[in-house]
Amino acid sequence: MTKNTATPQNRFEGTDQYVATDALKTAVNAALVLQRPLLVKGEPGTGKTMLAEEVARALGRPLLQWHIKSTTKAQQGLYEYDAVSRLRDSQLGEARVHDIRNYIVQGVLWQAFSSDTPCVVLIDEIDKADIEFPNDLLRELDRMEFHVYETRETIQARHRPLILITSNNEKDLPDAFLRRCFFHYIDFPDRTALADIVAVHYPELRQDILTAAMDAFFRLRDTPGLKKRPSTSEFLDWLRLLLAESTPPEALNQEPIPPLAGALLKNEQDLSLLRRLAMLGQRGR
Repeated sequence: MTKNTATPQNRFEGTDQYVATDALKTAVNAALVLQRPLLVKGEPGTGKTMLAEEVARALGRPLLQWHIKSTTKAQQGLYEYDAVSRLRDSQLGEARVHDIRNYIVQGVLWQAFSSDTPCVVLIDEIDKADIEFPNDLLRELDRMEFHVYETRETIQARHRPLILITSNNEKDLPDAFLRRCFFHYIDFPDRTALADIVAVHYPELRQDILTAAMDAFFRLRDTPGLKKRPSTSEFLDWLRLLLAESTPPEALNQEPIPPLAGALLKNEQDLSLLRRLAMLGQRGR
């Protein structure tokens, strides 16, 4: 759990560390009013995960994070029964074996439901899990409660958490799940928005370097046939390298492969594509 010392608020107005569009702020506040999960989609690297961190900080709420893998099951977000440990303890004659509660491991949603204060819950990259994963959470997210069969108790939320769910669109989500969410798609930032993001991370960056870097970056993103277009986070990493190497602005006009391109290109197919384009360009001169 990430603790927060900010003054609690009821609306999200952005933070000094996160450039949020008016549409994104509206989406967060709509989810707060409707008391529904906020489903956020967008290209990788557009700040979906960071959004949950900054919303929690702005609202003064604890943040609980559940990062989904391909093997993650919905039950793990509620609780898990550690039968193996109980069997081992019974063989060793441990006294704690007589209370099954000692072997119940609380999941992220249980922690959020039992919290004394409202939380922000991040369910990150839900599309990585099995297609049935979202449906397996419908009842719990609707009613804000679930039953623990081993202890025969029902866990009810003391406060309804703000649930932010991210997806990279790797697979479609069930319609029944989508109906219960407020949806927002984070568009890739344009030049103005990207400059605002850069200003947060590199406030002293010279304008000529920023202009040249953005020219090269958007030219690269617009290359037809790229398997993976570079993201905002990769652009920030690239800028950091350019500054560390004192790369002059004029060096960024190398077409089609900019210097330190390993921060932007992440597979050999895209690198080969750009090399072929470079050769064709030389032949055409």
